[in-house]
Amino acid sequence: MIDLRSDTVTRPTAQMRRAMAAADVGDDVYGEDPTVRALQERAAALFGREAALLCPSGVMCNQLWLRVLAAPGTEVVVEADSHVVNYEGGAGALLGGVQFRTLTSAHGQLDAAAVVEAIRGDHFPLTPTSLIWLEQTHNRRGGTYYRLDELHAVRDVCDSAGLPLYVDGARIFNAAVASGATPQDYGTVASGLMFSMSKSLGAPVGSVMVGDADAIAEARQWRRRYGGAMRQSGVLAAAGLIALDRVDRLAEDHANARLLAEAAAEVAAECVDLEHVQTNIVYVEDVDAPSVVEALAGHGVLAGAMDGRTVRMVTHPDVSAADATQAADVLRTVLPGVPRHA
Repeated sequence: MIDLRSDTVTRPTAQMRRAMAAADVGDDVYGEDPTVRALQERAAALFGREAALLCPSGVMCNQLWLRVLAAPGTEVVVEADSHVVNYEGGAGALLGGVQFRTLTSAHGQLDAAAVVEAIRGDHFPLTPTSLIWLEQTHNRRGGTYYRLDELHAVRDVCDSAGLPLYVDGARIFNAAVASGATPQDYGTVASGLMFSMSKSLGAPVGSVMVGDADAIAEARQWRRRYGGAMRQSGVLAAAGLIALDRVDRLAEDHANARLLAEAAAEVAAECVDLEHVQTNIVYVEDVDAPSVVEALAGHGVLAGAMDGRTVRMVTHPDVSAADATQAADVLRTVLPGVPRHA
């Protein structure tokens, strides 16, 4: 099967497995795991920041940053389809004590002017804004990304209002490769950010928080409280170090996604927004999604249904150019016979 359900289905490479088996480890709760320290130091340097922290998951990174950057009883301005709103089980309210002020956008990017209008001051009876939250790339909007000028425009708003800016960068390296930006470009614009090692970078486990040293020190305390402190986690960090050596190959995933999108557009042009297939995620919209997923599976291709009318396909290191070509042929076969939604 060609598995396009998500870039989370990747398996560690042979090189990663060897590095994990040979990793020099210690007790990271005591700060004594040399491989974890090496990963964190490399991540911090890569983004031009003071410190970094390895966590079990991106959700934990996001929730830790909420604790550090947003006080309980305040409001976080965020795009309505963001991961933290849709896929984190209400943890922002349950664990962080914050509420979300959700803004809709055409393609997942918050406009600076809209952010200005959404900010609320700390005076009765309003719930004050404590944080502006962006997602880079945007999962539910098909892997779209903010240009640097757009990020800086939002940052200018934050600076004027005295608010921190957080970037949920689970796929931030996809954005960097697609846009030509550097990780340091992103590191300098965000008060804090995180990236996932277990999506398109292909490592088996882990995400990394990056920011100022005092913020990361506070996050380490909250990581302990949330049950995320790990012991000999150098076996995971070792795979992450290998993953960071493979960032440039993300361009292959983007090319494969474009191949899929163009094949779908050949037979269902009205269902694919080619302009916004920017990274490794392809949406086919306004179709009977369960029927498409079932038909694709019958031809050896796994895809996901985001809802009743939207199919998602995600390319990743375990999908070769040959796999993408085969899946594209299947799309040309399947899509013409699938019912459309008005």
